[in-house]
Amino acid sequence: MKKILSVFSAVLLAFAAGCSDKGLNSSGKIDPSRIGVCSWSWRVDMKNVERLMDEAGVKGVHLALGPFIAPDERHGSAEGEEAWKRVKELVESGKWKVMSTMIGTVGEDYTTLETIKKTGGIVPDQHWKANQAIITKGAQLTKELGCNYMSLHAGFLDESDPVAYKKYVERVTWMRDEAAKYGVMVIFESGQETAEHLASFMKKVPGVGINFDPANMILYAMGKPIEAIKLLMPWIVQVHVKDACYTKTPGTWGTEVPWCDGQVGGKAFVAELEKMGYKGNYVVEREAGNNRANDIKLAVERLVK
Repeated sequence: MKKILSVFSAVLLAFAAGCSDKGLNSSGKIDPSRIGVCSWSWRVDMKNVERLMDEAGVKGVHLALGPFIAPDERHGSAEGEEAWKRVKELVESGKWKVMSTMIGTVGEDYTTLETIKKTGGIVPDQHWKANQAIITKGAQLTKELGCNYMSLHAGFLDESDPVAYKKYVERVTWMRDEAAKYGVMVIFESGQETAEHLASFMKKVPGVGINFDPANMILYAMGKPIEAIKLLMPWIVQVHVKDACYTKTPGTWGTEVPWCDGQVGGKAFVAELEKMGYKGNYVVEREAGNNRANDIKLAVERLVK
């Protein structure tokens, strides 16, 4: 345990050192060096991700590793050795800054709230062994890129079932320890649970972080993002820039919309984070709509202007 916590402390120190001289620019907006884009949001192959990143003028990337490990289409189709070599070249040259990586899990079904609750993350027993292999490979590739953070949707916290909850904690502990072997911290995508439940869980497994997604709280109807960050700030390592509107039909998904067009309260949300001393990155994610490139560029503009 001491070894794991020491790795955790070292990662946090590296994170702080890398961001300590950054913040709001002279106009009061976010410094461009803190802004990235999720590679899967473009919905194109890696070669075209490079082109679109150039066009958007963004260097930061939340890189999906699925195309190089276990393609799930949601985060991209299969990519070969040449694509991986090119990614490493982009990173080594300084053209790209990998802010974090992303892995998917086997068998996720986002059709309804109920289907993802049953199939999401590390919860399904039948996929745990395969997911362990993905986690290990993901940590190895993350290390290759010189990155400290690997994110994933871990699945629903079910505190109503003590046996399932105990198993969930054990699996997250295993993930934490496995990733730490490679100097990598696991960070969990938030949203499918309330801030109170997530904070309670985070205290049980020290050494993991949160990739806070404000839109997910709205899409899953799990609370108000600005209130949530006040409780979860001690664990927030990275933030997704994504917006949404609450559903009008309980039990169904909310609706994702472009940044600052929904109910996150984009400008107030960012202002609150900065007021609380957040020093991490803002990574644009767009998973809906048919004009994603423009929506991503709009989000970047609204962060920096």
